[in-house]
Formats: sequence, C-alpha cells, structure tokens
Amino acid sequence: MKELVKDPVERKQKNASPLPYHGWVGPCEQVSLLYVGFGVRDASNYDSVKNFAQLMWPDGHPQFSDTIHTLATQMEELNKLVWLMLIDSYGLEEESLKMIYKTLVRMMKYMSPSPGEYKSGLHSHTDKPVSTLICEDQISGLEVEVNDNQWIMLSNLSPSSFIFVVGDPLKAWNNGRLKSVNHRVMMSGDKDRYSIAAFVIPNEGTIIKTPKEFIYDQHPRLFKDFDFMDFFHFAFSDLEKLIDSGFQDHFFLKFRWETAMEEGLELVFQILASSKFNSCFFHEIFLYLDFYN
Repeated sequence: MKELVKDPVERKQKNASPLPYHGWVGPCEQVSLLYVGFGVRDASNYDSVKNFAQLMWPDGHPQFSDTIHTLATQMEELNKLVWLMLIDSYGLEEESLKMIYKTLVRMMKYMSPSPGEYKSGLHSHTDKPVSTLICEDQISGLEVEVNDNQWIMLSNLSPSSFIFVVGDPLKAWNNGRLKSVNHRVMMSGDKDRYSIAAFVIPNEGTIIKTPKEFIYDQHPRLFKDFDFMDFFHFAFSDLEKLIDSGFQDHFFLKFRWETAMEEGLELVFQILASSKFNSCFFHEIFLYLDFYN
C-alpha cells in the first residue's frame, strides 16, 4: 500500500469513478489535507482488482492483486457473518437483510501532522454504506463520539482486529435500534497511519425497508422505505451537509415527516421524541472482532 501512495498524481487520477468516494481522493480542504485514499469497487471480484492494479502499475503488480482480492473476500465473508449474528439476535429470517451488493474497498493513508499538532485526518461523519469493516495498522487515530462532543480513541487493537461500523441504512433497516455512530480520524505524532475499509454498497434499485417485526405501538415506524442509491447520492451532494454532524438527522427526519403525514399527524410527537435530542433512544453498536491464529 505504501508503494501505491508513491505513484505519480497523474496515475492516481486514473482511479476515477462516477460514484462519490469510490475513486482516488487526494489531500483537500473538504476532506482533509492529511488524507489520501484509493477505491476498488467489487473488490471480491478478482478482475476488478486486477483492472485497478493495471491502472496503477505497468506490470499490473500481481502480488498486490492477489493480496487485496484475498483480503476483500475475507472481509466480505466476515461482514456476512456479522449480519447473520444481528439477524439471529432479533429472531428474524435471513431474508430480512438480504440484498445484492458489491464490496467497495478503500485503501487510505493519513499523513502525520507537523510536530506538536493534533489535526483532523478525516472529518466527523456517519457511514452512508450499509455497513463497514475497518482493518488498520498499529497507529491510533480513529475516534468515536459516545456522547455529544465526547470522543474516545480506539487504541491498542491487535493486528488481527477488525472494526464493524453500522451505516445509516442499517440503522434505518432496524428502525433506529442500532446507531450509526459519528466517527473521525485525528492525527498526532510523527508516523503516518494506514487503514483498509470494506464498505457494503447495494446494487442500483435496492430499497431499504424496515421489517414489520421492528414496528409496533411502542416503537412506531421511523423511516420510510427509500432507494439506497438515491440516498447515497444525496448524502454526497453537498459536502457542507456531510461534514455537519447533524446531517444524518436532517435527512432521516425528511422520511420521518413523510411517514407521519401518511400514518397520521399524532405520530409526529413520537417521531420527534426519537430524534437526536433523545439520546437514550438509541443503542450504540461498534463491534470489535478479534481473530487469532
């Protein structure tokens, strides 16, 4: 991966995509001046990884292709396992969270700041894919917001640890029981940080629906069914909305209001009670998965 970052800028720019954050993103004010990232869509498909490698290196770097494809395949299987654990914990059938998707793998470098600085490597955000698995090196930097503006750093993770992050669509799927937590990367010290993330990106036309088992009198419907790709494009249509930590509630409240209009205005008060102002409503989930040889 370090070899990849050293490629000339004109070669990196070949890693382009019409989908937001699916290709190369260099240092910029909108994301971070310390951030560099590459994207490989459908990374569990060897041809996709091979095509990416051929853009980056004249010889196609077969070793890189083999490594990334193997990692992507294993992370995809791990994600499926976590999904099955969630489904089983609610006593639901596997069909309740079944969708056709591709795994987007992003390879990211966060550069060390100037000596003595504590600087943003990636702004605060919630994930827009359904879920994310993160594999990182031993350099700390990933932080999670546990309360309003209270952050904890995830540190001392073993090399075999993965971090599972609930995305906004997964929160909508289970009617708000799981929280898609705000997280960010903050950099200090003199060492660069490297990480690889696998994002679940449903295919075009996928509708995110809340199963009826999650909807009842004490827990009314919070989210109207929505098209994932419409949501994904909307989420990245305005970077200022994305950077604003209140964006998530701004978007979902739109669906909550439409639902209330359909099901009766008396539901509005219950819906507003479940917004971010009632933090006790949510159960946060950020799973640490350790696998040892």
